[in-house]
Amino acid sequence: MNHLIGFSSGFLLDLLLGDPHFFPHPVRLMGRMIGLFDKKMNKGLNKKTKGLIMAILMIIITGGISFGLLLLSFKISPALGVAIEAVMTYQCLATKQLKVESMKVYKALNKGGLSAGREAVSMIVGRDTKELSEEGVIKAAVETVAENTSDGIIAPMIYLMIGGPVLGMIYKAVNTMDSMVGYKNEKYNEFGFFPAKMDDVFNFIPSRVSAFLMISACSSDRSMDKNNAYKIWKRDRFKHESPNSAQTEAVAAGALHLQLAGDASYFGEIHHKEFIGDPDRNPEREDIKRINTLMYATALLGEIISVILIAFGIYIFNNIG
Repeated sequence: MNHLIGFSSGFLLDLLLGDPHFFPHPVRLMGRMIGLFDKKMNKGLNKKTKGLIMAILMIIITGGISFGLLLLSFKISPALGVAIEAVMTYQCLATKQLKVESMKVYKALNKGGLSAGREAVSMIVGRDTKELSEEGVIKAAVETVAENTSDGIIAPMIYLMIGGPVLGMIYKAVNTMDSMVGYKNEKYNEFGFFPAKMDDVFNFIPSRVSAFLMISACSSDRSMDKNNAYKIWKRDRFKHESPNSAQTEAVAAGALHLQLAGDASYFGEIHHKEFIGDPDRNPEREDIKRINTLMYATALLGEIISVILIAFGIYIFNNIG
């Protein structure tokens, strides 16, 4: 029951607060640790092995600190334990912040035009943005929200449901490693190999669950085409180097009748990618609002199902006991 209260409260905190910059966030600490490992270990020979060591150490450190904090807080007081679990759960989720950051792109395009839009979208994507057209900026924002509906919301939600903040924080550590060192370039091709593969494993099932939830959530908005979302997902869900990234991206492309993905520049180098979806129409600024509506509906559906599963687990446990 404590887990159910902490889990539900954490989701509500995420919807209410997002990620205010003045509030300390564990992912920023993870980023500093990964940056330190990168600086000290990503050189010389055996870079793959060093990357694996970093990944194992990050999991041990993150899981150990999370477990110790929860154990101590529950020993002091059950109420304090629930409060700490709620805060840690909230910090694993990114529903409101994903909307806030993507809507900055929408507002920048409306107020400052293309150059402002490029600057705003550069804050949420890893690709080069200086040469993007307005359609390219919009597509980048839509793709980011679509992909992070899995990585930033549903995947951590699943791990939080199963293993509480300990497993949730471990997932965030793995995902943060991939976002920082999981690039296929000269610098990270070896060092980031195992962190990237680990992220693929951690996201394999959640990305597919996210896709089905997103397809179902299309029913919440008349502007979304649920049938086309399923059609494009079924056809294009593997059109990405990662086995997971195109899952929700394909759903979004189908739901909005957009063509996403395609070639993109990273660190000055063009990466050739397949298109996802059909070019039924040109991207427009309102698509950023639409994908956020779909993201919120998906998050809410995921939370409802998770709470039901936790409650069912409590019922089974009590009856067995």
